[in-house]
Amino acid sequence: QVQLVESGGGLVQPGGSLRLSCAASGSISSISFMGWYRQAPGKARELVAIISSDTGTTYADSVKDRFTISRDNAKNTVHLQMNSLKPEDTAVYYCNAIIWSKSYWGQGTQVTVPS
Repeated sequence: QVQLVESGGGLVQPGGSLRLSCAASGSISSISFMGWYRQAPGKARELVAIISSDTGTTYADSVKDRFTISRDNAKNTVHLQMNSLKPEDTAVYYCNAIIWSKSYWGQGTQVTVPS
């Protein structure tokens, strides 16, 4: 069984920064991709950023140049540094991991940027 535990969400003013972290534990032998998705009220869950095991990255256009994803393979952790936050970044952020073609999700952490 695999567990993903997120931390680091909260309330931040526009222009501020937050750092999200996610730690994977359990029956982990190899994590191919780790990433972050978000879901705003009334909207579908969307990709924010993903990072492969060899640290290749993909970002949503809306967060490019503001967010940075990184991972520590030895610790099975992934981080999302979010800078220049905007009200439209308000959402529940979910950690995701792909392990042997299976997708696992964290419980989500709320990020709120008031307008």
